[in-house]
Amino acid sequence: MLRWIAFAACLAAAGLSSAPAARAGEATAFVTGIDDLPLMTGLTSVPGAGVVFDKPSGRIVEAYAEGEVGRAQVAAFYTATLPQLGWRARQSNVFIREDERLSLIFLSGDGDLIVRFTLEPD
Repeated sequence: MLRWIAFAACLAAAGLSSAPAARAGEATAFVTGIDDLPLMTGLTSVPGAGVVFDKPSGRIVEAYAEGEVGRAQVAAFYTATLPQLGWRARQSNVFIREDERLSLIFLSGDGDLIVRFTLEPD
């Protein structure tokens, strides 16, 4: 958690955060079902919309978030954030870490954006 707080402060200082830095003691939100994937400020989880499966071959998670943000803003946030958490970009909006693949899919237009986060074995 300390690693994430320090990283969030760096993002804010670099102007990459879409909102003010989190205040001391303020909890960071995470994508539902993916405990170590921060939810970008401006997005909120869509309750009951996703699924989580744990299989012998790995976990499968599908989660949704929505907000009044733009695709480019979300893509820039995760492109900057995920490498600090051990993810590396494979292609646009697809990231790999160990034996998992994380994909971000944009389902609607800017300003009323829905993002689908898909985590699956690679």
